[in-house]
Amino acid sequence: MNTQTNGTAESYFERPVPADVEIPVLQGIYWSLQREFWENRSLYLAPLGFAALFLLASSFTTIHLHEMVSEALALEPARRHARIAAPYDQLGGLAMGILMLVGVFYCVEALQRERRDRSILFWKSLPVSDLMTVLTKASIPLVVLPVLVFAITFATQAIMVLAASTVLLVRGQDVSAYWAEVSLFRSGFLLLYHLITVHALWAAPIFGWLFLVSAWARRSALLWAFLPPVAIAALEKLWFNTAHFASFLGRRFMVTPGTDAVTVPGAMPMHPMTQITPLRFLATPDLWIGFAVTAVFLALAVRLRRYRGPN
Repeated sequence: MNTQTNGTAESYFERPVPADVEIPVLQGIYWSLQREFWENRSLYLAPLGFAALFLLASSFTTIHLHEMVSEALALEPARRHARIAAPYDQLGGLAMGILMLVGVFYCVEALQRERRDRSILFWKSLPVSDLMTVLTKASIPLVVLPVLVFAITFATQAIMVLAASTVLLVRGQDVSAYWAEVSLFRSGFLLLYHLITVHALWAAPIFGWLFLVSAWARRSALLWAFLPPVAIAALEKLWFNTAHFASFLGRRFMVTPGTDAVTVPGAMPMHPMTQITPLRFLATPDLWIGFAVTAVFLALAVRLRRYRGPN
Protein backbone atom coordinates (compact mmCIF):
# COMPACT_ATOMS: atom_id res chain seq x y z
CA MET A 1 0.00 0.00 0.00
CA ASN A 2 2.81 2.41 0.93
CA THR A 3 4.77 1.44 -2.17
CA GLN A 4 1.82 2.20 -4.38
CA THR A 5 1.23 5.55 -2.71
CA ASN A 6 4.87 6.56 -3.03
CA GLY A 7 4.97 5.48 -6.64
CA THR A 8 1.89 7.53 -7.41
CA ALA A 9 3.37 10.56 -5.69
CA GLU A 10 6.66 10.25 -7.54
CA SER A 11 5.01 9.82 -10.92
CA TYR A 12 2.77 12.80 -10.19
CA PHE A 13 5.79 14.87 -9.20
CA GLU A 14 7.74 13.91 -12.30
CA ARG A 15 4.83 14.60 -14.63
CA PRO A 16 5.87 17.55 -16.84
CA VAL A 17 3.76 20.66 -17.10
CA PRO A 18 1.75 20.61 -20.36
CA ALA A 19 3.70 22.55 -22.97
CA ASP A 20 0.60 23.96 -24.64
CA VAL A 21 -0.58 25.67 -21.45
CA GLU A 22 0.68 29.25 -21.32
CA ILE A 23 -0.30 32.12 -19.09
CA PRO A 24 0.75 35.76 -19.30
CA VAL A 25 3.85 36.56 -17.27
CA LEU A 26 2.19 39.28 -15.21
CA GLN A 27 -0.75 37.01 -14.43
CA GLY A 28 1.63 34.26 -13.34
CA ILE A 29 3.50 36.69 -11.08
CA TYR A 30 0.22 37.90 -9.60
CA TRP A 31 -0.93 34.35 -8.85
CA SER A 32 2.45 33.48 -7.36
CA LEU A 33 2.47 36.54 -5.10
CA GLN A 34 -1.10 35.82 -4.04
CA ARG A 35 -0.01 32.31 -3.15
CA GLU A 36 2.84 33.61 -0.96
CA PHE A 37 0.52 35.84 1.08
CA TRP A 38 -2.02 33.05 1.33
CA GLU A 39 0.52 30.54 2.64
CA ASN A 40 2.58 33.00 4.72
CA ARG A 41 0.21 35.25 6.60
CA SER A 42 3.01 36.22 9.00
CA LEU A 43 4.32 38.46 6.21
CA TYR A 44 1.69 41.03 7.13
CA LEU A 45 0.38 39.79 10.48
CA ALA A 46 3.76 40.14 12.23
CA PRO A 47 4.33 43.80 11.21
CA LEU A 48 0.69 44.61 11.98
CA GLY A 49 0.93 42.96 15.39
CA PHE A 50 4.09 44.83 16.38
CA ALA A 51 2.63 48.10 15.09
CA ALA A 52 -0.52 47.57 17.18
CA LEU A 53 1.54 46.83 20.28
CA PHE A 54 3.66 49.93 19.70
CA LEU A 55 0.53 52.06 19.28
CA LEU A 56 -0.86 50.70 22.52
CA ALA A 57 2.38 51.42 24.36
CA SER A 58 2.74 54.92 22.92
CA SER A 59 -0.86 55.79 23.82
CA PHE A 60 0.10 55.80 27.50
CA THR A 61 2.74 58.49 26.86
CA THR A 62 0.12 60.94 25.57
CA ILE A 63 -0.91 61.56 29.18
CA HIS A 64 2.23 63.65 29.72
CA LEU A 65 2.70 64.67 26.09
CA HIS A 66 1.89 68.34 26.75
CA GLU A 67 4.57 68.66 29.44
CA MET A 68 7.12 66.74 27.37
CA VAL A 69 6.64 68.90 24.29
CA SER A 70 6.80 72.10 26.36
CA GLU A 71 10.10 71.00 27.89
CA ALA A 72 11.48 69.90 24.50
CA LEU A 73 10.68 73.23 22.82
CA ALA A 74 12.92 74.98 25.35
CA LEU A 75 15.94 72.88 24.34
CA GLU A 76 18.47 73.52 21.59
CA PRO A 77 17.36 72.38 18.07
CA ALA A 78 19.30 69.09 18.00
CA ARG A 79 18.14 67.93 21.43
CA ARG A 80 14.61 69.19 20.74
CA HIS A 81 14.31 67.06 17.64
CA ALA A 82 15.76 64.02 19.41
CA ARG A 83 13.29 64.38 22.26
CA ILE A 84 10.16 64.87 20.14
CA ALA A 85 11.02 62.42 17.36
CA ALA A 86 12.21 59.66 19.71
CA PRO A 87 9.00 57.54 19.50
CA TYR A 88 9.01 57.76 15.70
CA ASP A 89 12.68 56.79 15.54
CA GLN A 90 12.00 53.86 17.84
CA LEU A 91 9.21 52.68 15.57
CA GLY A 92 11.51 53.02 12.56
CA GLY A 93 14.15 50.93 14.29
CA LEU A 94 11.51 48.34 15.13
CA ALA A 95 10.48 48.26 11.45
CA MET A 96 14.07 47.48 10.43
CA GLY A 97 14.26 44.63 12.92
CA ILE A 98 10.89 43.22 11.87
CA LEU A 99 11.88 43.32 8.21
CA MET A 100 15.03 41.29 8.81
CA LEU A 101 13.35 38.88 11.23
CA VAL A 102 10.33 38.12 9.04
CA GLY A 103 12.51 38.00 5.92
CA VAL A 104 14.92 35.46 7.40
CA PHE A 105 12.20 33.09 8.65
CA TYR A 106 10.27 33.41 5.39
CA CYS A 107 13.31 32.56 3.24
CA VAL A 108 14.25 29.56 5.37
CA GLU A 109 10.74 28.09 5.09
CA ALA A 110 9.88 29.20 1.54
CA LEU A 111 11.05 26.15 -0.41
CA GLN A 112 11.29 23.54 2.33
CA ARG A 113 7.70 23.89 3.51
CA GLU A 114 6.16 23.04 0.15
CA ARG A 115 8.11 19.79 0.10
CA ARG A 116 7.39 19.01 3.73
CA ASP A 117 3.60 19.37 3.41
CA ARG A 118 3.73 17.85 -0.11
CA SER A 119 1.92 20.85 -1.60
CA ILE A 120 4.70 20.95 -4.20
CA LEU A 121 2.84 18.10 -5.95
CA PHE A 122 -0.02 20.51 -6.57
CA TRP A 123 2.08 23.57 -7.44
CA LYS A 124 4.17 21.56 -9.89
CA SER A 125 1.02 20.69 -11.81
CA LEU A 126 0.35 24.36 -12.55
CA PRO A 127 1.82 26.15 -15.58
CA VAL A 128 4.27 28.14 -13.46
CA SER A 129 7.96 27.40 -13.97
CA ASP A 130 10.45 26.76 -11.20
CA LEU A 131 12.31 29.93 -12.24
CA MET A 132 9.22 32.10 -11.87
CA THR A 133 8.35 30.46 -8.55
CA VAL A 134 11.79 31.06 -7.04
CA LEU A 135 12.07 34.61 -8.42
CA THR A 136 8.63 35.45 -7.07
CA LYS A 137 9.61 34.14 -3.66
CA ALA A 138 12.87 36.11 -3.82
CA SER A 139 10.93 39.30 -4.58
CA ILE A 140 9.19 39.03 -1.20
CA PRO A 141 12.19 39.97 1.01
CA LEU A 142 13.85 42.09 -1.68
CA VAL A 143 10.89 44.23 -2.81
CA VAL A 144 7.48 43.38 -1.39
CA LEU A 145 8.31 43.08 2.31
CA PRO A 146 10.25 46.39 2.58
CA VAL A 147 7.37 48.27 0.93
CA LEU A 148 4.79 46.48 3.08
CA VAL A 149 6.69 47.13 6.33
CA PHE A 150 7.15 50.75 5.36
CA ALA A 151 3.44 51.18 4.57
CA ILE A 152 2.43 49.74 7.94
CA THR A 153 5.05 51.83 9.75
CA PHE A 154 4.05 55.03 7.96
CA ALA A 155 0.36 54.45 8.71
CA THR A 156 1.23 53.83 12.37
CA GLN A 157 3.28 57.01 12.54
CA ALA A 158 0.45 58.97 10.92
CA ILE A 159 -1.93 57.71 13.61
CA MET A 160 0.59 58.73 16.26
CA VAL A 161 0.88 62.23 14.79
CA LEU A 162 -2.90 62.57 14.62
CA ALA A 163 -3.34 61.43 18.22
CA ALA A 164 -0.55 63.70 19.48
CA SER A 165 -1.89 66.68 17.55
CA THR A 166 -5.37 66.13 19.00
CA VAL A 167 -4.00 66.01 22.54
CA LEU A 168 -1.94 69.17 22.03
CA LEU A 169 -4.85 71.06 20.48
CA VAL A 170 -7.12 70.08 23.36
CA ARG A 171 -4.51 71.42 25.77
CA GLY A 172 -4.37 74.67 23.77
CA GLN A 173 -0.82 74.22 22.44
CA ASP A 174 0.38 75.14 18.95
CA VAL A 175 1.08 71.97 16.97
CA SER A 176 3.11 73.57 14.18
CA ALA A 177 6.37 73.25 16.15
CA TYR A 178 5.59 69.59 16.85
CA TRP A 179 4.91 68.91 13.17
CA ALA A 180 8.16 70.62 12.19
CA GLU A 181 10.18 68.26 14.36
CA VAL A 182 8.35 65.12 13.29
CA SER A 183 8.52 65.83 9.50
CA LEU A 184 6.49 62.71 8.75
CA PHE A 185 6.81 62.63 4.95
CA ARG A 186 10.55 63.30 4.81
CA SER A 187 11.34 60.80 7.55
CA GLY A 188 9.02 58.29 5.87
CA PHE A 189 10.85 58.65 2.57
CA LEU A 190 14.21 58.22 4.30
CA LEU A 191 12.93 55.12 6.09
CA LEU A 192 11.72 53.57 2.82
CA TYR A 193 15.06 54.34 1.18
CA HIS A 194 16.95 52.77 4.08
CA LEU A 195 14.78 49.64 4.14
CA ILE A 196 15.24 49.03 0.41
CA THR A 197 18.96 49.81 0.18
CA VAL A 198 20.35 48.43 3.45
CA HIS A 199 17.89 45.75 4.56
CA ALA A 200 16.94 44.42 1.12
CA LEU A 201 19.42 45.07 -1.71
CA TRP A 202 22.59 45.07 0.41
CA ALA A 203 21.42 41.99 2.31
CA ALA A 204 20.44 40.14 -0.89
CA PRO A 205 23.22 37.50 -0.59
CA ILE A 206 21.94 36.56 2.86
CA PHE A 207 18.44 35.99 1.50
CA GLY A 208 19.85 34.11 -1.51
CA TRP A 209 21.79 31.79 0.80
CA LEU A 210 18.69 31.13 2.88
CA PHE A 211 16.70 30.24 -0.25
CA LEU A 212 19.43 27.83 -1.31
CA VAL A 213 19.42 26.12 2.08
CA SER A 214 15.62 25.99 2.03
CA ALA A 215 15.70 24.25 -1.35
CA TRP A 216 18.41 21.78 -0.27
CA ALA A 217 17.74 20.88 3.37
CA ARG A 218 15.25 18.14 4.11
CA ARG A 219 15.05 18.93 7.81
CA SER A 220 16.10 21.75 10.15
CA ALA A 221 16.71 24.35 7.44
CA LEU A 222 17.25 27.11 10.01
CA LEU A 223 20.04 25.10 11.65
CA TRP A 224 21.70 24.36 8.30
CA ALA A 225 21.44 28.03 7.35
CA PHE A 226 23.35 29.32 10.37
CA LEU A 227 25.61 26.42 11.36
CA PRO A 228 28.03 26.52 8.35
CA PRO A 229 28.74 30.30 8.56
CA VAL A 230 29.23 30.07 12.33
CA ALA A 231 31.52 27.06 11.90
CA ILE A 232 33.59 28.81 9.22
CA ALA A 233 33.98 31.92 11.36
CA ALA A 234 34.94 29.85 14.41
CA LEU A 235 37.49 27.75 12.50
CA GLU A 236 39.05 30.85 10.94
CA LYS A 237 39.43 32.40 14.37
CA LEU A 238 40.85 29.16 15.80
CA TRP A 239 43.31 28.38 13.01
CA PHE A 240 44.39 31.84 11.79
CA ASN A 241 43.30 34.14 14.65
CA THR A 242 41.49 36.35 12.13
CA ALA A 243 37.86 37.36 11.67
CA HIS A 244 37.60 38.26 7.99
CA PHE A 245 34.60 36.01 7.30
CA ALA A 246 32.76 37.26 10.39
CA SER A 247 33.48 40.85 9.33
CA PHE A 248 32.14 40.10 5.86
CA LEU A 249 28.91 38.75 7.30
CA GLY A 250 28.63 41.74 9.62
CA ARG A 251 28.99 44.16 6.72
CA ARG A 252 26.15 42.40 4.93
CA PHE A 253 23.82 43.06 7.84
CA MET A 254 24.79 46.75 7.88
CA VAL A 255 25.94 48.73 4.86
CA THR A 256 29.19 50.67 5.19
CA PRO A 257 28.39 54.12 6.68
CA GLY A 258 28.31 56.83 4.05
CA THR A 259 27.70 54.42 1.17
CA ASP A 260 23.92 54.67 0.96
CA ALA A 261 23.48 58.02 2.75
CA VAL A 262 25.32 60.70 4.71
CA THR A 263 23.83 60.48 8.18
CA VAL A 264 24.16 62.49 11.36
CA PRO A 265 26.50 60.71 13.82
CA GLY A 266 24.53 58.93 16.51
CA ALA A 267 21.19 59.56 14.77
CA MET A 268 18.75 57.27 13.01
CA PRO A 269 18.71 57.15 9.18
CA MET A 270 15.38 59.06 9.28
CA HIS A 271 17.02 62.20 10.71
CA PRO A 272 16.03 65.33 8.71
CA MET A 273 19.70 66.15 8.06
CA THR A 274 20.33 62.80 6.36
CA GLN A 275 21.44 63.14 2.74
CA ILE A 276 20.83 60.14 0.52
CA THR A 277 23.51 59.13 -2.00
CA PRO A 278 21.91 56.59 -4.36
CA LEU A 279 24.54 56.96 -7.11
CA ARG A 280 27.35 56.25 -4.66
CA PHE A 281 25.41 53.28 -3.35
CA LEU A 282 24.81 51.86 -6.84
CA ALA A 283 28.48 52.39 -7.73
CA THR A 284 29.69 50.30 -4.79
CA PRO A 285 31.49 47.19 -6.16
CA ASP A 286 30.47 45.09 -3.14
CA LEU A 287 26.81 45.68 -4.01
CA TRP A 288 27.19 44.14 -7.47
CA ILE A 289 29.36 41.33 -6.17
CA GLY A 290 26.54 40.60 -3.76
CA PHE A 291 24.02 40.60 -6.62
CA ALA A 292 26.20 38.09 -8.53
CA VAL A 293 26.45 35.82 -5.49
CA THR A 294 22.70 36.11 -4.97
CA ALA A 295 22.06 35.14 -8.61
CA VAL A 296 24.21 32.01 -8.19
CA PHE A 297 22.38 31.03 -5.01
CA LEU A 298 18.98 31.52 -6.65
CA ALA A 299 20.01 29.60 -9.78
CA LEU A 300 21.05 26.66 -7.60
CA ALA A 301 17.76 26.93 -5.70
CA VAL A 302 15.83 26.77 -8.99
CA ARG A 303 17.72 23.64 -10.03
CA LEU A 304 17.20 21.95 -6.68
CA ARG A 305 13.47 22.70 -6.71
CA ARG A 306 13.21 21.28 -10.22
CA TYR A 307 14.53 17.86 -9.27
CA ARG A 308 13.70 17.49 -5.57
CA GLY A 309 10.54 15.72 -4.55
CA PRO A 310 8.57 15.91 -1.32
CA ASN A 311 10.46 15.21 1.90
